[in-house]
Amino acid sequence: MTEPLIGISTYLEDPVRWGVWRMRAAVLPVGYHRLVQRAGGLAALLPPDAPAAADAVVARLDGLVISGGPDVDPARYGAEPRPETGPPAPERDAWELALIEAALDRGTPLLGICRGLQLLNVALGGTLVQHLPHVRGHSGPPGVFAHHTVKPVPGTMLAAALPEEVSVPTFHHQAADRLGTGLVPSAYADDGTVEAVELPGARGYTLAVQWHPEAGDDVRVMSALVGAAAAG
Repeated sequence: MTEPLIGISTYLEDPVRWGVWRMRAAVLPVGYHRLVQRAGGLAALLPPDAPAAADAVVARLDGLVISGGPDVDPARYGAEPRPETGPPAPERDAWELALIEAALDRGTPLLGICRGLQLLNVALGGTLVQHLPHVRGHSGPPGVFAHHTVKPVPGTMLAAALPEEVSVPTFHHQAADRLGTGLVPSAYADDGTVEAVELPGARGYTLAVQWHPEAGDDVRVMSALVGAAAAG
């Protein structure tokens, strides 16, 4: 069987340094593509492009991962930025929202990771908590993942992949607030923060998690996406 092709959205950073070079680059932590490969998929990195190109890109993929990264622009969900909210990334917001819309329209299996959950929620009309007052349990020091337990909701797609409570690597200071149309929570943290959402009845497999599976050893969430992509 041919391995399914899984596209992963990437960052634009300026500058990035490697060797003698220091310039703007599209980058992504290696954990993302390695997790896809460990789950049995082929990884394709997707740099930001014109939103109008999103449908053509998704049409060539068997599955899509929206990766973690900077805060979503609060203007996308009709809010004013809080002082703690990071600077917007308008090019990336526009591109990834277009990818999500194309995946939902086509029924392409979709997995959102951290920012990817937040963008999926916004794409479907939801809002975000811009700054978790209990951020300490969800993020470590800068550049360091924290760990906490998530509890899957029985009967959900997530629970089919993760049937038990599990400790996960995490780094976020934002979370879903009002859920977007059709989304249901499929995991919670001990403090009640929504840690996963999914879209029952969608044309394709649609799941998003607030933690960072690419930073850990548990391949089950990605394996579920790759399996859905392989099934067509």
